[in-house]
Amino acid sequence: MTTSKSLFSKVALAAAFALVPALASAHPGHPGHDQSSFTSGLLHPVLGMDHLLAMVAVGLWAMQLGGRARWAVPATFVSVMLLGGFAGVGGFVVPYLEQGILASVLILGLLIVMAARVPMVASMGLVAAFALLHGVAHGAEMPVGANGLAYGAGFAATTVVLHGCGLLGGDLLRNAAQAAWLRAAGVAVLTGGFLLALS
Repeated sequence: MTTSKSLFSKVALAAAFALVPALASAHPGHPGHDQSSFTSGLLHPVLGMDHLLAMVAVGLWAMQLGGRARWAVPATFVSVMLLGGFAGVGGFVVPYLEQGILASVLILGLLIVMAARVPMVASMGLVAAFALLHGVAHGAEMPVGANGLAYGAGFAATTVVLHGCGLLGGDLLRNAAQAAWLRAAGVAVLTGGFLLALS
């Protein structure tokens, strides 16, 4: 059982990294313009610590939930985030967006620390709400003149990789010490969220 879970995590991470070059060539238009748009999208989630923490935390929590949630929760986040991205590009405004994104980091960290056993439908709904906020922020901050499809492919690819890192990390930590280290990772996410709130 443990072997199959470990294999799942490794396959998920490998697929995430394999997806990056595939997405890079999956958008139409002028290669130079699209490449710079894709690169901008790729970098956006990792240039904001709030985005990075939340996306890794989604993978950690999905692994902690186990079962189908290991793929359903991250897939929900990426799908809804893309919708939010297009909404953000279109000028959709969410009140208190930055506060909502920060809250997503804190809540995800707390869920991991508590090893919260939330039903899968509810966990998908929760990450969907978080994903919408992150997506709107990505879209609203798209560089002027960027190709929206290339930019969206970029931030989606990075998000998939970060989820994969969370899944793999969660699997390794859970197997290492009866889930105590996985909860410790939740403490790290929660601490990062508090530091962002104070900054």
